[in-house]
Amino acid sequence: MKYYILAGEASGDLHGSNLMKALLKEDPDAEIRFWGGDLMQQVGGTLVSHYKERAFMGFAEVIMNLRKIFGFIKFCKQDIAQFNPDVIIFIDNSGFNLRIAKWAKQQGFKTNYYISPQVWASRAGRVESIKRDIDKMFVILPFEKEFYLKYNYHVEFVGHPLIDAIADRKQVDIYAFREEHNLGDKDIIALLPGSRKQEITKMLSVMLSVIDDFPNYQFVVAGAPSQTDEFYQEFIKNKNVKFITNKTYDLLSLSSAALVASGTATLEAALFKVPQVVCYKGSWLSYQIAKRIITLKFISLVNLIMDREVVTELIQNDFTRKNLVQELNAILKGTKKEQLFLDYFELEQKLGGKGASAKAAKLIVKDLQ
Repeated sequence: MKYYILAGEASGDLHGSNLMKALLKEDPDAEIRFWGGDLMQQVGGTLVSHYKERAFMGFAEVIMNLRKIFGFIKFCKQDIAQFNPDVIIFIDNSGFNLRIAKWAKQQGFKTNYYISPQVWASRAGRVESIKRDIDKMFVILPFEKEFYLKYNYHVEFVGHPLIDAIADRKQVDIYAFREEHNLGDKDIIALLPGSRKQEITKMLSVMLSVIDDFPNYQFVVAGAPSQTDEFYQEFIKNKNVKFITNKTYDLLSLSSAALVASGTATLEAALFKVPQVVCYKGSWLSYQIAKRIITLKFISLVNLIMDREVVTELIQNDFTRKNLVQELNAILKGTKKEQLFLDYFELEQKLGGKGASAKAAKLIVKDLQ
């Protein structure tokens, strides 16, 4: 069978790579062509476009790059038509993928979606177009199945692929890792400022501003694979902070706390049982627009899944050095830290256990057969 997979961002690349491995187990002769990243490329198949070329964040940034985005859409349609796949598999990245899905369905292609667009967060009216354009939807958050049922759309809950990604990773040698990166013997506080230039620019400097308030800890910035080391050095300069790129899981596995940009990383930190403060700051325009269309009580996946405040969220004007210091102190010691561990274990149970990629692949291949 021929599979065309469309993924964006580092998280889409991770989940796409695991789905590709599972598809190849189910269908060893699978021919896969994809938009993704380095992890998907390591599995095999043919990389058409790297997600780094399409890393735009926020409403204002997207508007500024519309011509480039429409060029990618046009090229993608041409490439799909030429490849003529048995199924197109969309992974998250709704702004791009839903436009392709509408066209693909009109052309008669079979359409599957793995990791739902976050229509439960804003513009729920998109569910109607998803029902029209997507033949099968595989969701990874427990509340999504119930959400879609309200619109009479049956979807499959397969569990969250991060559980597999974390469970299957090679265990790090803590002492060797500390020595390799010259981390010393202090407890570590990880800084995860996101993967896109815009969010890193908005957040990393504020995160770094708390270092002097915690002299007994070693701060470490987790670099994203989508950015160069030189880009981070503009912010780090001569500060007493270490920088480690593309080893976020290893870093989280030995961190005492973390400051985390809202997104998938909040769930990753929780699954590693790391006490965290969730941070978000966008451009003024992007934030004003988002505030008016997003209907959620929370922005972090941890709180959304638990349907209550488990981790503190510092958003926009609340994201200040003073508030970060206060919240970091709270999660580094005392009853708040203990409660977080209990909540994290409950969260993991809600996510449905291992095997998300395998379940999705089995359902995709079975449908084709």
